Formats: sequence, structure tokens, C-alpha cells
Amino acid sequence: MVKQPKILIVEDDERVRDALVDLLKEWGYSADTAANGTEAWEKIEGVEPAVVLSDLQMPGLTGLDLLKRTRQFSPAISFIMLTGHGTIQHAVEATRLGAFDFLEKGTDPAHLQVVLRNCLDRHEGERQLQIAHRKLRDLGALGKLVGNSKKMRQVMSLIQLVAPSAAPVLITGESGTGKEVVARTIHELSPYRSHSFVAVNCAAIPETLIESELFGHEKGAFTGAFESRMGCFELAQGGTLLLDEIGEMPLTAQAKLLRVLEDSKVRRLGAKSETTISVRVLASTNRPPEEAIKSGNLRRDLYYRLNVVHIAMPPLRDHPEDLEILAASLVEDLCQKHNRPTKAIDPEALRLMYEYPWPGNVRELRNVLERAVVTCAGDVIMPGDLSNPVRGLAAAVTV
Repeated sequence: MVKQPKILIVEDDERVRDALVDLLKEWGYSADTAANGTEAWEKIEGVEPAVVLSDLQMPGLTGLDLLKRTRQFSPAISFIMLTGHGTIQHAVEATRLGAFDFLEKGTDPAHLQVVLRNCLDRHEGERQLQIAHRKLRDLGALGKLVGNSKKMRQVMSLIQLVAPSAAPVLITGESGTGKEVVARTIHELSPYRSHSFVAVNCAAIPETLIESELFGHEKGAFTGAFESRMGCFELAQGGTLLLDEIGEMPLTAQAKLLRVLEDSKVRRLGAKSETTISVRVLASTNRPPEEAIKSGNLRRDLYYRLNVVHIAMPPLRDHPEDLEILAASLVEDLCQKHNRPTKAIDPEALRLMYEYPWPGNVRELRNVLERAVVTCAGDVIMPGDLSNPVRGLAAAVTV
């Protein structure tokens, strides 16, 4: 059973307090109450709620005083200030002290519900980032990314820094290094995680269909358009869009993409009006972008627009010290996927894996281990369970 986040209502007017409790219960939230700032502070220290919904004007410890103490005690606790006598000065001061929002009493319940939901989303995002930070520190893991090497820790630290923002990210690296895993990790640690993650491979879509795939089309926009269709931007509304192999996108589509990124508006093919979008855009490529620009395959202005933050995924051969922890993590996931008991890796099998150069990077490692998990008869993956390329190269080296 999922534990509901605790919301503390601080209000000296019993009728207002009871009304807020009824509203929150109706929305499915767990609510506790305090009649003044002093009582609220004792409860904050005791149960550490996810959100404090507090009156501003109270005898003794005011809402602003409570906000200051709460932010010093635990910055993870979100604070929404309520007042019946709102002023711009109070709103500015509350925001400066770290309040999530400042609302007047009598605010439309629907608006309060949206603010509360957004506040809880941010709280959950910060909680997940704290968990991710602990996993990175203790286990060398960030979501599906695993590694204790300096190179991988640098990648993971950069992901943690950029994920909470809306900044575009360009992810580069050889095929199989885990660029999409990076993109999904950024999405899962971002404010966009409650909405869709959409990945589109720009190299796999025919040039004649790329604009329809990205921007959508109206019925009758071209031959064969028998019905209206949303494009990837609309499908990713409120979430994250990954443009994989961005350097393979036709230049005409790149020009339209640049306009969408700058205006945050998309027009379906054949449409008369534009649709405003809110989408976090990530892009990836397995070719050095500078080469794609020089060859004329990638617009320089689009590259600058996407390359706000650059994450370069290292090939597996550049961080071989991660092989053992990475292989163990993959085996655990694959055993769950194929309903197999958890298996260990024999030291000799691990030695053969260390000697192999892994030209296909982590994707190739995963494929080799998936075969081993499926075909292994015992509880330990032995050298004979590995595929021929790995065993064959090792045999050639020892001869």
C-alpha cells in the first residue's frame, strides 16, 4: 500500500481549518492540523510533513516565522502560505524565504488543488533526488545507470544537476553506450516525470514522413492522410521528448524544429493554427556533432540550441573498472525479466569478459549476459555460457 504524503494545515480559525481538512480528504490526502504556529512547529519536528499549508497572520509564531524555522529545519518540506489579508510585500517576503506559493483565503478550490498537486510533485522530485544521491554515493547507481569509475560518476553528477531544470541536453557517445538510458534517467528525476517520455529515432523515419512524425498532420494534409494525427511533440506534452540520432534529421525538418524550440509552438501539417507546447527536449547522436556540422548534416544554430548541456557517454573500454558491477546489475535485471533465480558470475567468466574489447559497448554486454542467463543451467554463469565472440577472442589471446 502506497503511503500518502502528510499535509499539515496551520490555521487559528476552526471553521477554515475544518473546511480545508474536508477538502483534502475529499482529494485523497492525509491531513493533520495545528491551531497556531507553536503547535505546528512541534508537529513539524515530530512527523516532518511533506507540505505545510499555513495561515499568515497568527498570534505568537506567525506564518512567516514558521516558514523560516521550517526551511532551516528541513528544506525538503514544501510551504504554501494562506492569508485573508494578502499584500504584495507579504507575497514577496514569503517567496524570498522559500514558500512554494502564496494564496488568499477563499481561493477557488480547483486552483488550490492544482497548486497542492504541483507542490507535492516538487516534493516527490526532491525526495527522489535525495534517494538517487544516496544510491550514487553508496552503490554507484543512478536509476539504470551503474558505475563507480570517475568517468561514470562525472556523468551521474551532471545528470543530477541538470535533471531538475528545463534545459535542453545533448547526449553523445558511441552506439550502445546507454544514451537513451541517460535520457530516461533525466526524465525520471525531473519535474516532467509524471508525464510521457517519448523517444523518436530520426534515422529510422523516411524523409517524407519525418515532419508528420514530429509535428503531426491534419486529415487530408497529404495523400494517405485519412485522419488527423498528433506528432511526437504533442504526444510528449508536459513530458520529455528524446530526438535520437539528431544528425540524421533532414535539414528542412531541422529548420522547423528550431522554430518550434524557439517559439514553444507547433503547427501540424495542413493546420491553420499553432498549438502551444511545454516539452523538455533532449537529443542524442553517436557521431561527433562537429563532424555532422562540417559535413552539412546538422545545422549549427540547431546544435547551439540543443547543446545547452552536453553529456558525453564514455565507451565501455574507457571505464573497464565498471565491468563487474555493471555485469552484476544487468544479470540481476535479466534474471527478473526472464523469471530466473538470481545468478552469480564465475571468476573465469568474468576474466574472459575483461579481456574482450566490447565494441558494442553496454548494449553488447547486455546481449551476451541475456543469452547466458537464459541458457545457464545452474546458479553460476560459467565461461561456456558466454557467446562465441567473447570466448573466441579470449582463446586467441591465450594461444
